[in-house]
Amino acid sequence: MADIQVQRRSVRELLGSKFTIDYYQRDYRWEKKQIIELLDDLYETFDESHDSSKERTDVENYGHYFLGQVIISKSDGINFIVDGQQRMTSLTLLLIHIYHNISDGRDTISRLIFSERYGERSFNLDVPERNACMDALFTGKEIDISRQSDAIKNIFERYQDIEEELSNRVSDETLPYFADWLIEKVVFVEITAGSEGDAYTIFETMNDRGLSLTPTEMLKGHLLSNIEDYTLRDQAGRTWKEQISSLEEIGKEEEADAIKAWLRSQHATTIRERSKGAEPRDFELIGTEFHRWVRLHEEELGISSSADFFGFIENDFNFYTEWYAYIRRASEKMEQKFDAIYYTAQNNFTLQYPILLAPLSKNDDHDSIDKKLRIVSSFLDILLARRIWNRKSITHSTMRYYAFLLMRDIRRKSVGDLVTILTKKLDDERESFDSVDAGRFRLRGRNRPMIRRILARLTDFVETSSGREMRYEEYVRYEIEHIWSTKFEEHAHEFDARGDFNDYRNRLGALLLLPKSFNASYGGSSYEDKLPHYFGQNLLAQSLNEQAYERDTGFRRFRTETQLEFRPHASFDRETLETRHRLYQAIAEHVWHPDRLRQVLDE
Repeated sequence: MADIQVQRRSVRELLGSKFTIDYYQRDYRWEKKQIIELLDDLYETFDESHDSSKERTDVENYGHYFLGQVIISKSDGINFIVDGQQRMTSLTLLLIHIYHNISDGRDTISRLIFSERYGERSFNLDVPERNACMDALFTGKEIDISRQSDAIKNIFERYQDIEEELSNRVSDETLPYFADWLIEKVVFVEITAGSEGDAYTIFETMNDRGLSLTPTEMLKGHLLSNIEDYTLRDQAGRTWKEQISSLEEIGKEEEADAIKAWLRSQHATTIRERSKGAEPRDFELIGTEFHRWVRLHEEELGISSSADFFGFIENDFNFYTEWYAYIRRASEKMEQKFDAIYYTAQNNFTLQYPILLAPLSKNDDHDSIDKKLRIVSSFLDILLARRIWNRKSITHSTMRYYAFLLMRDIRRKSVGDLVTILTKKLDDERESFDSVDAGRFRLRGRNRPMIRRILARLTDFVETSSGREMRYEEYVRYEIEHIWSTKFEEHAHEFDARGDFNDYRNRLGALLLLPKSFNASYGGSSYEDKLPHYFGQNLLAQSLNEQAYERDTGFRRFRTETQLEFRPHASFDRETLETRHRLYQAIAEHVWHPDRLRQVLDE
């Protein structure tokens, strides 16, 4: 191993070089969860230093973020990645997104993505089977993703995750600062070996040949070692193993996430102050080193005797991780009783898991737990919908402090107290569906997935309330249809500038959800030409057509009960659009009404 080199590398230095990956490890396996965690970590570190009142040059003084080691083998002048390709691929996708959304500094960003020679583009992370997909993402060209391999579909989906998630964290004004920080202050340790064999030896050695203990395993060892009775220790060990196996079936690292959610929900009493340079407290320490946190807080946790440690596993760990698993399954598959958990998960609000566990008590019966989960999940669904509608961020970094205070306020509360506390919190919120900002709620390129989910909820509510079957999961896969085409000249008499026209055209009241085939056929047509075809679509689209008001008794009953001002529109001008937008706002008030909390209590 005479040719080993170790160097500190910034993203600019690392991704400015050319790399490839051996065929046997070319699959990109990161899931949405890993992308969200990376973006959360990056943004929180960036935000600790960022001051919007200062110049971009001040980024030079921002703190660093260490993204681990990258192990490279060099052969015949080619750099092969042995360890680090998941992170490097994810960073390349992130840089492509930044390239599309930044004006100053695009050349610098592009050089970290590809180089060009004789008119041909060559990606710095050069994996031949990925290049068509990467090129489509970079250029914006269409690609039939349905015909691609699972690995390529995964790359495409993670890019979509980045598009949605980064826009919720970083504003257009902040993006140049974030881009500078990312390429200069995010660093790796690059370890380069002269041969593939040496590189893999280094990789195995640094990972303890696969035998390093995880925080979960270290916590297990500590708790079990303090149970003196061998029979009880064996019993607690079996309980631990069964619960961990159940959690591992849900997904990677779910066992650690379950423990973090449990400890935060029931025991975190402090959180890092919202000021630059503040020290991490319970909430953060549980997230990074929960095994050590438990050892340091045994007195507060009430575990000192052998019996206490046994009970901590048999009762606390067993109870809260079992309900965590229950909630996680509800988040991945629509179940009418817990539909709010599913909707919140679709908004990638991972803080919902400790929040949902917070009111649960080991003494609760199953019916009480069901009601608590429904009440809290309904509260979160309403809270997030209001924030989204008012263009407020719902990211982990933005909502972390609120989530901590909420957990503390509802910890082990009764069903009745939960309704009282959470209803008051909603009453005290400034965001609503009829605020000034809500009146301007519109499609902006990077909030498309959120708009699609909002429209799917409104459409599904109108239909199910009119006696039709639930079709949310179908509608959320539809295309967003603009009622107005892009032809400004057809509306020039109502708008002085194209920008104003585009602003109104993208407002929620001017949008529908329709199958992709509809947009392909009628997307450029006038409203009058599309109107007859709307009648063949979902009820929200049908309601524009006077035929929807003729024979549908379920729709008639729904309008009578809610007093929602549905009406057909033979034409669709600016005034009609504003009327339609107010209708959507009124529907939203019904979908996300705080009475949902009390309805659970009264059942």
